Amino acid sequence: MTQALPPRSQLSRLSAPDAFWWSTGIEDTFITAPHPVTGRTLDEYELTGHYDRWHEDLGLVAELGVPCARYGVPWHHIQPEPNTWDWTFPDETLERLLDLGVEPQVDLVHYGLPAWIENAFLHPDYPKLVAEYAGRLAERFRGRITWYTPLNEPRITSWYCGRLGWWPPFRRSWPGFVALMLAIAKGMVETVKALESVDPEIVPYFVDATDLFDTDDPAFEDEARRRQEVVFLALDLVSGRIDERHALWPWLLKNGAREADLAWFLDNAVALPVIGMNLYPMFTQKKLLRDAGGRFRIRMPYAGADLIIRLGRLYHERYRVPLMISETASMGSLRRRLNWLDASIAATRQLRQEGIPLVGYTWWPMFSLVTWAYRQGRRPVTEHLAEMGLWDIVPDESDPLRRVRTPAVDIYQQLVRGGIEAVGMLMEASSHAAALR
Repeated sequence: MTQALPPRSQLSRLSAPDAFWWSTGIEDTFITAPHPVTGRTLDEYELTGHYDRWHEDLGLVAELGVPCARYGVPWHHIQPEPNTWDWTFPDETLERLLDLGVEPQVDLVHYGLPAWIENAFLHPDYPKLVAEYAGRLAERFRGRITWYTPLNEPRITSWYCGRLGWWPPFRRSWPGFVALMLAIAKGMVETVKALESVDPEIVPYFVDATDLFDTDDPAFEDEARRRQEVVFLALDLVSGRIDERHALWPWLLKNGAREADLAWFLDNAVALPVIGMNLYPMFTQKKLLRDAGGRFRIRMPYAGADLIIRLGRLYHERYRVPLMISETASMGSLRRRLNWLDASIAATRQLRQEGIPLVGYTWWPMFSLVTWAYRQGRRPVTEHLAEMGLWDIVPDESDPLRRVRTPAVDIYQQLVRGGIEAVGMLMEASSHAAALR
């Protein structure tokens, strides 16, 4: 079939030789299902106090000078019941960003769904429900907001919901993973259709985690290749690339997909105007190893910025569309974070010099996030804070969620003002700032 192209005006923005968007974002994982033992949920906006501090937090976004920001809206608050809609939070927050001159890149679904959607992504009406929600939001901001992420990290969502069983609907198998992936990808396609029916100027921004699988053990080479193909599965599904010739076709059928399921995506393929790559030096590199007992395991060594080079080339070769780094950061000391900022931006510049259209960079999260272990743990939220941001959250007696500016803010501001080609001039400055901590 012939895939429709995105509107020319938006396509030209993404394809312009000097196109580059600096961005940031606030972690917005929303897991509404209570943990069966602790009873805890995982709503990052609640845990970091963003629901109460959104006005000030969005002011910090604008302080960076970024032209755009990834920002999630909580579907579970917007539609707390099937026939109840409350647009107060997105109306206030998205208007605030627009008033500040920051273009929202709206995250529609970030892992979790409203609790009333039984069986979560496997509810038979899920694609219709998510498309209705997306269309209603797009209608409220028609002509004013044109960037929407249909669903953040479909592969990770399918993994935690379908393979690990940590999140609804709690499946624990490869067939569970495949079932989740098919349902999620169908929801993404229906979301894109709904968005574009409201406003053809909308840019669907497809964001997924971008793991690299390697092995030095010949016995695991086939497994590494298969897992690397699975990294691309969601994008391949929604863009109509999976037929009998695809490397995963037999594996998908073996794990419960029907040929009719896969044919649906061929008949309903949507374009990929821009792809977002979520990548982290502490998570993205996956090494397949044999443990002392001869069993298969995966290790995640801390990676260098060459992973950005490799991923950029892989995605460019496969999809030939503009790319963005939609999430990246390092965890830990300011020195480590700034070293990663230097190295990752240098890698971004190298890819652009190679002619690969890497058109954006997002430091994520803007301030500390709460680790996912909080949901199944019992320690207070302040003991689950991960220092990954430009601002830290540093509790004190008067404010347990106090935002504390680091020197990384000034450096990021300089990057935004100077542009991607000026990155070399900032290496010395960021190294000096890191030495302060």
